[in-house]
Amino acid sequence: MTIKYGFLSTHPPTRCGLATFNSALVTHLDRSAAAVGIVRVAAHGDDLTPGAEVVHTWTAGTAAGWRVSAEALNSFDIAVVQHEYGIYPGHDGGEVLSVLRLLTVPSLVVLHTVLAHPTPNQKSLLEQIVADASAVVTITRSAHDRLLNGYAVDATKISVIPHGASDYAGPSNRRHPESHLLTWGLLGPGKGIEWALRGLARLRDLEPMPVYTVAGRTHPKVAELHGEDYRAGLHKLGAVLGIAQQVRYASAYLDDEALGSLIRSADVVVLPYDSTEQVTSGVLVEAVAARIPVVATTFPHAIELLTDGPGLLVPHKNPAALATAVRRILTEPALAATLRDRSGHAEPALRWPAVAQRYHELAATLVADRHLTTVAGK
Repeated sequence: MTIKYGFLSTHPPTRCGLATFNSALVTHLDRSAAAVGIVRVAAHGDDLTPGAEVVHTWTAGTAAGWRVSAEALNSFDIAVVQHEYGIYPGHDGGEVLSVLRLLTVPSLVVLHTVLAHPTPNQKSLLEQIVADASAVVTITRSAHDRLLNGYAVDATKISVIPHGASDYAGPSNRRHPESHLLTWGLLGPGKGIEWALRGLARLRDLEPMPVYTVAGRTHPKVAELHGEDYRAGLHKLGAVLGIAQQVRYASAYLDDEALGSLIRSADVVVLPYDSTEQVTSGVLVEAVAARIPVVATTFPHAIELLTDGPGLLVPHKNPAALATAVRRILTEPALAATLRDRSGHAEPALRWPAVAQRYHELAATLVADRHLTTVAGK
């Protein structure tokens, strides 16, 4: 079935997790069975250069911007809406509801955040989004369960489709004689890099001492409010701990080839996130699919993927536990090999082509159901 997809999301050249996800899903849909157009959501200061597939840009502050956005989406067979609080205009991004309620085509809403402790408005908003959507996707089982247990929603509308991963698996690309620890992604408070630095300081007895790469630009919203204060604080902490020479900051934007090469050079991916709410981590999925052992704090997505899986879990804000886990992987070859092997069973299902195919199958069902309803109503 040929389907024309309309996407509502942030999108490159905006650099955020949602934009990256949406771009990858668009790219990996089977073009023999799909055509796409993007209604791009942009904030103040975003590069507004339109991409080839962008049919409309909804900029912050545009009066009734939701109306034109809905009209643009209605020219497609289905609207795929990426949802995250704060992406859309209005209190908690509430104007996305106005779009959903003006759609005359089926809507598939992808929930990137499901809070365990939402404000009353956040809870009400998400319940209304699920009620107005034709179908809803959560990216993890933990988000699915949290949604059913904590919100008044129709369970029959909700599916779980994993976050996709690029094909970064391959032979090791070790660049240095030292063991290599890696964290990547947009940088800002909550990333927990300070705990990883304190953990690294506890590994100075290893010969040679590991190096730690922190790759990624500062999150645009963090940079707008606080500049590079967080990054500067990390540099200062590294100097105080006496490990500055072991930490490498790569703040340039990395394309897929460069990121893949960097990932394959890592012995351990470290995800020391502070959040206990995070139900989705694209970095975690990429690391698992690339078969790199992971040490992560106990945020929900990590618990789901790493329990008896390809990594080790550690408590939040506990550099001693983090250092112990990293030490085990670096000094116990059998453990490292076991962790790499554990990700093999999940690898095919996590690849973007397989994930995009699942979205296509769900969309095809929604479009077919709408067609049958329309025919029956005549």
